[in-house]
Amino acid sequence: MIQFYFLSVLLNALAGFILFTWDEEGVLEFKSNFSLKDETFKLVIGILSMVTGLLKLLSPIVGDLLILGDLVPGAAGLMTGFILIFEYYRNRSSLETTEHTERIDRILMNNKKIIGLAAMIIALLHFLFPKVLLL
Repeated sequence: MIQFYFLSVLLNALAGFILFTWDEEGVLEFKSNFSLKDETFKLVIGILSMVTGLLKLLSPIVGDLLILGDLVPGAAGLMTGFILIFEYYRNRSSLETTEHTERIDRILMNNKKIIGLAAMIIALLHFLFPKVLLL
């Protein structure tokens, strides 16, 4: 569906931008209380990105192969969404860390700038070349 194509491009670019610029001060802070650094905003974008990534895998653009046609944008949406949700959970949770959360921290959180940049590039390529296999 074309709606999921639009949402995939938009959310991959936005989630990638949030991950890529998260450590910098003053990123798109407006005069109101809204900021891209807001934890609730990150959670909402993470959930929407994961749902869109999953639906993108299940409903490709007309003419593309099922699953393979939108594999990379769907996977990027799932990964960026998972990172944003995991960060929210980690910051809010009072539970002690386990081996699994430490492994996720080591693998994904230490490379979130690279993953964010990759998600923005995937969003741009997916926007420019909608019919290319795997994009």
